[in-house]
Amino acid sequence: MTEEKLNHKILKKDEFEKMNIFGMGNPNDAYAKYFVGNSFLNPLTEIGSSSVFLANVTFEPGCRNNWHIHHATKGGGQILICTAGEGWYQEEGKEAIPLKPGMIITIPTNVKHWHGAKKDSWFSHIAVEVPGENCSNEWCEPVTDEEYNKLS
Repeated sequence: MTEEKLNHKILKKDEFEKMNIFGMGNPNDAYAKYFVGNSFLNPLTEIGSSSVFLANVTFEPGCRNNWHIHHATKGGGQILICTAGEGWYQEEGKEAIPLKPGMIITIPTNVKHWHGAKKDSWFSHIAVEVPGENCSNEWCEPVTDEEYNKLS
């Protein structure tokens, strides 16, 4: 069976926690206003201890972040390393990409996008903040239920 056909969907939280090798962490309260549904954050590096910040981000089924943009005048952007469950990544104006463990998404600076879990699966990825100059995040509108529910 090819990797593409393997099912990595995990609906039960206790089953997902066994597969989520970097741990769920704590509720992502600081950024909750930029998410539909509940997300969890487990920092893997201490802020300021390195030029690269890594965090394991976990999304409950149906959870997704708002459209957003990683700005930088040089360098910057984000890399997602999918680790457990199944999710989605979409850039504005493009088709959504289904995400499974082992996939890596490189998000260039100044590209409007969103990412999150599928409706029927928990999802986790490591978020890597790429160092750059004058980096900032712009949070935009939520991904509507209508947009999200079109994905299968």
